[in-house]
Amino acid sequence: MKINILAVLFCIILVSCSKEEKQDIDNPNKGEITIEVDESFQSVTEALTERYMALNPQTKINLVVKKEDLALLDFFERKIRVVVLSRELSAKEKETFDKKIDLPWQPAKFAADAVLFVVPKNSALESISMDDIYKELQSEDKRLIFDGTNSSNLNFVAQKFNRKPSELEFSIINGNENVVEQLKKYPDKIGVISYNTISRPFGEEAEKLRNEVKILKIKQGNKTYEPSLSNLKVMTYPFTRILYFLTNEGYYGLGNGFIRFSCTQLGQIVVEKEGLQPYNLYKREVQMR
Repeated sequence: MKINILAVLFCIILVSCSKEEKQDIDNPNKGEITIEVDESFQSVTEALTERYMALNPQTKINLVVKKEDLALLDFFERKIRVVVLSRELSAKEKETFDKKIDLPWQPAKFAADAVLFVVPKNSALESISMDDIYKELQSEDKRLIFDGTNSSNLNFVAQKFNRKPSELEFSIINGNENVVEQLKKYPDKIGVISYNTISRPFGEEAEKLRNEVKILKIKQGNKTYEPSLSNLKVMTYPFTRILYFLTNEGYYGLGNGFIRFSCTQLGQIVVEKEGLQPYNLYKREVQMR
């Protein structure tokens, strides 16, 4: 009897020590993780990770830029614990999530971004209709330039028209910034980039890119929409998309700590400073004396 009691006590101590060791290595205030993000929304994710690490000096978040589809594959294979996405998962992908992750489906939404259609500053074009965009995606002229295959921009636009990327016609210049910088060489083309690429209000690079292109308004029915924050807030701009985190971390570790921060008021202030629309709105209270 004494031997059994001692064995039970030993197991309890062992489990307790194991948990303490795990928490000591990795918790919201201490540890190291890797997050993968598509280049289209690298800027806002980078700003969030930098702010989080500044508030928690014993943490290190390695941000790896990778095409959205490839980042999702790494997530399913548990090579990373957190991934940033912008599109709905397919039925097959959700099935894979349920099979491999074994956690509730809980996307942590944190910002409204958008896909933009841009032309050189001196272009006479001011707007483009949804029908015209679809026609261009079927044309062998390949006037639309995306930032690469497997990218979030291409995935989102394809999903918008209920098509697979492989069913569409388009040109490629790798990287959102490269699309903008190279667009002047192709005056008859239309670049497809993320809003976050040029949204940072006071960033020198973002300002430079903004000055090089004209953002086309989108015609849908009898109305025309531009990607203003007010339109992103109510999602009337047709190519508004919601950015969200997924995690396969089954405990409250650094990954979940970072996600929680990003979705609460401090993180949402960072999103706002990036020029994007925060997903979670908090009232600003002013105390009058």
